[in-house]
Amino acid sequence: MTDMTYTKLGNSGLIVSRMCFGTMTFNLGSKWIPGVANVGQDAATEMVLHALDQGVNFFDTADGYSNGESEQILGKALGKRRNEAVICTKLGFRQTDQINDTGLSRGHIQKQIDGSLTRMGTDHIDLLVLHKTDFTTPIEETLAALQQAVDHGKVRYLGVSNWPAWQAARAIQYQRDNRMTPFVTGQYLYNAVARDIEQDVLPMLAEMGGSLMAWSPLAGGLLSGKYDPDNLDGGDGRLSVGGDFLDVDKTVARTAISALNSIAKAHDAHPATVALAWVLAQKRDHTVLFGASKRSHMDAALAAPGLTLMAEDLDALNNAGMPGKRYPHWFDAMMTDEILTKSLA
Repeated sequence: MTDMTYTKLGNSGLIVSRMCFGTMTFNLGSKWIPGVANVGQDAATEMVLHALDQGVNFFDTADGYSNGESEQILGKALGKRRNEAVICTKLGFRQTDQINDTGLSRGHIQKQIDGSLTRMGTDHIDLLVLHKTDFTTPIEETLAALQQAVDHGKVRYLGVSNWPAWQAARAIQYQRDNRMTPFVTGQYLYNAVARDIEQDVLPMLAEMGGSLMAWSPLAGGLLSGKYDPDNLDGGDGRLSVGGDFLDVDKTVARTAISALNSIAKAHDAHPATVALAWVLAQKRDHTVLFGASKRSHMDAALAAPGLTLMAEDLDALNNAGMPGKRYPHWFDAMMTDEILTKSLA
């Protein structure tokens, strides 16, 4: 078994492995992600059981992944071992052409929860995450629908994904004020070259009692070890096939990949292992979503909790993709420095 580590999910009693197996690639042949191999039922079952045997208890899926096929495959793969797993699924994206079959309205939430339960063959969802924002539905309606699902035992914990910090903070405060079940986690894009959430989202989660579930910790494959820093458009990875939807600055990418390769060589580790370990090293309650289309990908990912990066390793990667401060953050930092300088003088 790998050196798996665990944490509580935000301000809750739910203990999860810090490595969360993402099942976006699970499908029955729909090929909806450019450059990514399909993972059918047999291969998925093998990988899910391997993950469980390696100490992973956290699995992520969504109703929008291949029209629910991912949920269906995950449920079947877990089978009799369902109670060993913490299942996170997500909702919010459009499902059909019917006008109300999208968003975070009461009706859509109720419909999709029931659909997810049926597809996964389970009587409860451990963690339900809102996959997107919906500014056309009153947030009070959304939160009331979620609370009803919790009260009925269909859902146990709640989270958000891709929400702006202000909206998530507003929702959590409303939940607190009305003695509702609060969001305890946020799923956000985070890796060594995409660090926007350090400005607002991560401080918000820390203040409001939430923890991070980092998606795309390999930056869409950029940090997977497949790419030559001097030839980012080459190779057979997702970037060369489906394009760089994360729009990572090429200078930052080259610097990060060079640092990653150097650190990996020093530790005799896979570059992907180093990239995942970097996310885990940022904060004790961070969890990382990792995907795989074969066992070798899984093994590289599952080695991350056992890899201890040195201070110089972290500095090299931190400096490669350090985000510039935006207003009012630079102003706050300047004022804080001035106050500290005067108070210590």
